[in-house]
Amino acid sequence: MQDVIVIGGSYAGMAAALQLARARRKVLVVDAGQRRNRFARHSHGFLGQDGVDPARISAEARRQLLAYPTVTWIEGEAVAISGCKDDFRLARADGTAHAGRRILLATGVRDRLPDIPGLPERWGKTVFHCPYCHGYELDQGRIGVIAAGAMSLHQAKLLPEWGEVAFLTNGALTLEPEQRDDLRSRGVAVEETPIARIAGEAEVELRDGRVLPFAGLFTATRTEPAGPLAEAAGCELIETPMARQILTDETKETSLPGIFACGDVARAPHSVSLAVDDGAWAGAQLHRSLVWPG
Repeated sequence: MQDVIVIGGSYAGMAAALQLARARRKVLVVDAGQRRNRFARHSHGFLGQDGVDPARISAEARRQLLAYPTVTWIEGEAVAISGCKDDFRLARADGTAHAGRRILLATGVRDRLPDIPGLPERWGKTVFHCPYCHGYELDQGRIGVIAAGAMSLHQAKLLPEWGEVAFLTNGALTLEPEQRDDLRSRGVAVEETPIARIAGEAEVELRDGRVLPFAGLFTATRTEPAGPLAEAAGCELIETPMARQILTDETKETSLPGIFACGDVARAPHSVSLAVDDGAWAGAQLHRSLVWPG
């Protein structure tokens, strides 16, 4: 019987597991190996790790975590959760099962990208979602914002802090006159011709044949849990302007007693720093729930 089974071994999951390990609790991490930022070459804005390869950060964090004797790490896919508080069962895709008193869902999210040829191949390389993570490296070059919904307008108004911005609506939204005025006041150009494809490093080919070169592109993706595990277990999910995510209270416990959630799957906005913070808090709260079951 594990004290806590952590499902997802990326930044939030490892941060939570570290707090529990340091409380000498038995922790099992089950990880499918699909970090959300696996496409990015460098991590930026993460204190102490600015500019470092995310794979290197993850590997070093895992090495440090596994130095604690009460931590076990299994590579595999979690497919089902059953049982109740103090007596959960986690089933894996290979048919094996594990018992735990608490469950932590740190499964991460899936990005829903605009349906534009060439965009998925450049995701995390020259197409981004977070200006604080990637804006500085564009060196005040020309930035294209590809509309994906209402949040794209906020993104377009923020990004002039990092360079000259063109807002490509691509049929995703219709701008009201006051919105156009607001964008104009921020120096944002509006391009309404639909996009045909993304080419080169960050070149936008429009359907009228024009090609717009950019230093980088941004789009406000909408996210959802990376898999059906939480919903299938009965955890309540909520809709926000940015995401479909697991509902948690201030202690990071879900609507099901004994099941907690943290990281991108349970909060917004998203970044490595925020995921680590959320995971560390969840780990401490999990420990307290074991000390004082309530």
